[in-house]
Amino acid sequence: MDSNWYTIQNIDTVDSPSIVLYSENLKFNIDKMIAMVDGNTERLMPHVKTNKMPKVMEHLLAAGISNFKSSTISEAEIAAQAGARSVLIAHQLVGPKVERLMDLVKHFPETQFSTILDNEDSAELLNQKALAESLTIDIYIDINNGMNRSGIEVGKELDELMAFLNTCKALSFKGFHVYDGHLRDPDFSDRKTKIEKGLEIVSTYFKAVQEKFPDAQMICGGTPSFTSHLLEENRITSPGTCVLWDWGYGEKLTEQDFKPAALLVTRIISKPTEGILTVDLGHKSVAAENPIDKRVKFVNLEDYELLSQSEEHGVIKVKEWAKYKVGDVFYGIPYHICPTINLHDQVSVIENGKKIDTWEITARKRKLTF
Repeated sequence: MDSNWYTIQNIDTVDSPSIVLYSENLKFNIDKMIAMVDGNTERLMPHVKTNKMPKVMEHLLAAGISNFKSSTISEAEIAAQAGARSVLIAHQLVGPKVERLMDLVKHFPETQFSTILDNEDSAELLNQKALAESLTIDIYIDINNGMNRSGIEVGKELDELMAFLNTCKALSFKGFHVYDGHLRDPDFSDRKTKIEKGLEIVSTYFKAVQEKFPDAQMICGGTPSFTSHLLEENRITSPGTCVLWDWGYGEKLTEQDFKPAALLVTRIISKPTEGILTVDLGHKSVAAENPIDKRVKFVNLEDYELLSQSEEHGVIKVKEWAKYKVGDVFYGIPYHICPTINLHDQVSVIENGKKIDTWEITARKRKLTF
């Protein structure tokens, strides 16, 4: 990329702090993702949680991708509204979310919705609610592959859950969901070895399952394991971050050639003392779950250190303090784009170096219609 690819010619039309989205890089990332599975978009189930934008969903669908994964009902809703053929809600539904799923299924009959389960109680509740609405709900069993965040381990309990599902007349078993987000080794060979070792028992079990359910699918991983799972043609891959990309994965996943499509725009608002610049990028505008040195990487600032953040301020130590003025613009790549996107209502769309549009980040809301 050109060293100044991020520069926005009409930057005065872009407020700060805010997110800007570069349409050329978005298209590059979508095309690259498809090329990595040799054009077979049936093997892609991108995660909506990264972008949360109906307009980005439209671009994915226009590229031939029609199956998606989500974490929330809102994300599933914007995918269905855009015309998704199928959406897996990869979050075990509890409380009012079960009823919300029923409403979603009834309202979007042309979209095939599914969700995950890892226990009999959840299966029984979902089955009862579906029976009451005369619906059939597709389900994937969530497998704990060592991350210990959700799912069920291969063994006796999984056998019992599989048997219990046979008694649930309103549930249709579709396969396994296996997320291995804990495996992020920078060295691809090491990462791949761990990913494949972690799947050995699951894969053996799944082959036996396929004898009874020949159409069952195994939906695997996220962006870190995308480059490993795509090598096995019987797996559905679920990258998400790569659509927008970020500094964190760009640093770790060096074998993945994606481009930053979403940057933060911030401005200097004060020069309170020599060597110190204050910008309007606080922790309400960029994901703050990581240490201060792993939140944002400024692409047009050298020899700096982000010292601290409060709600609406970022304090930066710089060497060439005198050359900067209040109002100067910095562009930054978020370390983690998914929660950063969730902090903003909209993005400014940049094309050929100019802001041309504004897109709503609709699904940052926990509830839309349903």
